[in-house]
Amino acid sequence: METTSTSADDCGDLYLAECPCRDILDLVASKWSTLIIGVLEEEPHRFGQLRRAIPGITQKMLTQTLRRLEQDGLVHREVLVEMRPPQVEYSLTALGESITEPLAAIRDWSEQHLPHVREAREAFEARQPA
Repeated sequence: METTSTSADDCGDLYLAECPCRDILDLVASKWSTLIIGVLEEEPHRFGQLRRAIPGITQKMLTQTLRRLEQDGLVHREVLVEMRPPQVEYSLTALGESITEPLAAIRDWSEQHLPHVREAREAFEARQPA
């Protein structure tokens, strides 16, 4: 007999409130994760390089997002001790690389449909009472 409850080990149904996959969706669907993964898709970057490559991201948000991506196994953090002073470089893991194609599709869709979304927003605003 099948049950409908989920446990922390289940990788089940995102439409169930308690599904742990929602946490993963929250991470990979975030604006900053999407942009960081897109930059790291090209090549490994140091922290400062990432910050310059993603205008608008704060140091705090970059740190938090990189930490979370590392924690979830999408990003590898490597301390380069042979450099003086030691530096840290970030790269995608195999798991991180596996999400690049779906995220690229979302980025492409966003850029392609920006005019349509703007038109819809303007039409919506025009229908609102003053």
